[in-house]
Amino acid sequence: MRRSSSVIACSAVLSTALTACTAAPDPDAPADAGKRPGYLAVADKSVNGRGPLTVQVDYDSVEAGGLDPQLAGSARSWSLGSLVYEPLVTVGASFEIKPLLAKSWTQPDPTTYVFTLRDGARFSNGRAVTTADVVGSLKRLAASKAPYGAQLGPVKTVRATGPAEVTVELKKPYGAFLSALSNTPAAVLPMKEIENGSIDIKKQMLGTGPFTVREHKQDRHWTFAPNPKYRFADKIGVSELRVEIVPQESARLAAVRSGNAGLAFFNNVDSMDQLTGTPNAKVVNQQYSDFYYLIQNSQNPTSPLADQKVRFALNSALDRQQIADNALGGQSRPTGVAPSALPGGCEPGALPAAKAGVGSAEAAVKAAGAEGTTLRIAVYTSEPALAQIAQVVQQQYAAAGVKVKIEKFDDATYGERVFGAKPDFDLAIGWFAGYADASMVSRWWNPSVAGFSSVFLKNDTELNALIDTASAQAPGAERNSALRAVCEKVDTNAEMLPLVSRPGVVGYRTDKVSPTLHAREGYGNLLRNITEFTIPGAK
Repeated sequence: MRRSSSVIACSAVLSTALTACTAAPDPDAPADAGKRPGYLAVADKSVNGRGPLTVQVDYDSVEAGGLDPQLAGSARSWSLGSLVYEPLVTVGASFEIKPLLAKSWTQPDPTTYVFTLRDGARFSNGRAVTTADVVGSLKRLAASKAPYGAQLGPVKTVRATGPAEVTVELKKPYGAFLSALSNTPAAVLPMKEIENGSIDIKKQMLGTGPFTVREHKQDRHWTFAPNPKYRFADKIGVSELRVEIVPQESARLAAVRSGNAGLAFFNNVDSMDQLTGTPNAKVVNQQYSDFYYLIQNSQNPTSPLADQKVRFALNSALDRQQIADNALGGQSRPTGVAPSALPGGCEPGALPAAKAGVGSAEAAVKAAGAEGTTLRIAVYTSEPALAQIAQVVQQQYAAAGVKVKIEKFDDATYGERVFGAKPDFDLAIGWFAGYADASMVSRWWNPSVAGFSSVFLKNDTELNALIDTASAQAPGAERNSALRAVCEKVDTNAEMLPLVSRPGVVGYRTDKVSPTLHAREGYGNLLRNITEFTIPGAK
């Protein structure tokens, strides 16, 4: 999940109590963003026309599994896939769970969820969604070895319990289950067509969502057309959506300036300044739950980082607010394992290393005999912020008596150096998807679950137990306390350290599109509310 506690309506575990949710989607949202807390922008509904929209993003869906949404492991794949596919539920602006293909659900006990399917949902070939599609999709994901399969949780059984009812039973309580269901990899797939071989889900896309794929040229562009079978098809203002893959940030900036793109995503927070003064251009920071992290490789026995005291001392040397301010222009915020952008997230300033203080780091490094050590820090070049963060870390570690040499690699080389069978690095910076629930990302600190982290993390059974305890809790005070324990243990081990949140800069032309954008986003989906977008000047 390198590319990539909520207010959960209808998900509280109330022992034997029955919970239910029957809220309906709101296709006619008000136009005033000020009346909708949690939004950066709300589409102007006074614009009644339909017209085309061009969006530019930094990379395409890159999974080896092709277009299969269950194999999608990147935020961009989730975003593109959401145009075609829909899960049972979705997340709102405050990370509350909202109905999508399920119109309601109940939770009769801590491990049972009963979903009632929406009437009238159809795949774009016209076939109605059935309970068999839902059951088959969830079973397929739960049995898969896909990156997102682990996030679905401890699924025991999935079965149809009525003509429009599906019941999921878990092996044990899992507080993030509904949040895990709300992302594209958990979408309902056309299982009849997959099983009879009439479509190849790796090469073709057939879903219930607002758009269908008209054309796709890998790493160049996508063209989407409105899905006439979509239940709110008459409310879609985008008559044709063209998503262009433009790796160069400067080219995306130029496209917004010229009006060749109506909306674009930027990795570099400097883009906020570079679009200032462009007529009809607006730029906003969509705060993601994604976050940057620093790995201190503890698995090399000849490295000083094999010593927990050295790792913790260097963790104490990190001033995360300075990283946010200097490397990310103040458009970020310090975070812990449970992302600070989410309700129930950890407070980084209350963690052990922060309490020890930057001033203690130099003495601790000297006491551990690591003064004067030189460490290599690996970054990949496709995201400029990583090198900027590395420079700040370099300065902070130097103040503690440790030299840092920055090594820049292309993505493939970085992946081999850091995640390969024989890792060759001391320090490395990357980023994780933060998801929409504060307990979900903690699973990557358990090497037996994550797999990829086993080459540079020790398997800490105490930490694994804390992660399991937090995962089993429903959102609320008890789980927040359990998550703090996870954050504190990770901070003390000082192996894979959350640093600061990863901003998502969105620039758009007000003369080309009036979008609806959440202020905070859990799955990196800048197109989440595209059915609400309106097109100024269109007829």
